Amino acid sequence: MNKTCQSEFGKLETVFIKQAKDAFVSDEVLEKQWQGHQFLSKPDFTGACKEYSAFEKLLKQDGCTIHNFPFSAMVSIDSIYCRDAALCTDKGVIICAMGKEARRNEPAAEEEYFRQQGIPVLGRIESPGTVEGGDVAWLDQKTLAVGYTYRTNREGIRQLKALLEPSGIQVTVVPLPHYRGPSDVFHLMSILSPVDHNLAVVYSPLMPIVFREELIRRGFGLVEVPDQEFDSMGCNVLAIAPRKCVMTDGNPITRARLEKAGCEVLTYSGNEISVKGGGGPTCLTRPLWRWA
Repeated sequence: MNKTCQSEFGKLETVFIKQAKDAFVSDEVLEKQWQGHQFLSKPDFTGACKEYSAFEKLLKQDGCTIHNFPFSAMVSIDSIYCRDAALCTDKGVIICAMGKEARRNEPAAEEEYFRQQGIPVLGRIESPGTVEGGDVAWLDQKTLAVGYTYRTNREGIRQLKALLEPSGIQVTVVPLPHYRGPSDVFHLMSILSPVDHNLAVVYSPLMPIVFREELIRRGFGLVEVPDQEFDSMGCNVLAIAPRKCVMTDGNPITRARLEKAGCEVLTYSGNEISVKGGGGPTCLTRPLWRWA
């Protein structure tokens, strides 16, 4: 086996997270910020910390190394969804530029911590380009799918290609629909979660036909999320090893379909840390190294 950053489904070896206590800070901070950040309702701070502790225990099951992004006064409660501010590659981290203005300081805060940990930075997405980590997903070690969305724009994708293509990485652009508009949290990984080299969880009604056909051409079996489990983040599934998945509870149909496909499924109660803010387990984590 070899280690790579360029996988969504290899056994998790190193991951960065932002604990609820360091992102949400207090009930007072949540009260001030939740509406401006388009949360569905105000999370309960004590409940969020309890949920996050249970979630973190799932990540630790197989002994992966966890790094905690520290509290930073530069960022907001959205920083709990730490995937979005960076993209990890085998040659270093790419620091993103957020499409949501209220999150503009998160990439710099993460970059500072990466440098403290001695992790190289390959490059940055510069304004007017935007790229958010929820819009990028590795299909294999040499193919990165990138959503063209309200959070990731044409200029950001151009810069991303310039950083990756010299290393022989193919960037596949996936134009996504308007759906609920610019204020909604709608990323590529809202409709796609690879959980093995040949298996992905998908929400097909919002997936471009050409991309869905490309997944099938590549040999992916598709675990279809039903309509009633899309808003509860049935499609937001984190692989901590091939076919070993973490997802929010309350999605029994998707869970059963994953298990039928040979997956082990771990669940956590995510009402405070996931559902209210629109960020499931992939959003809560920034994987670095995986075993391929």
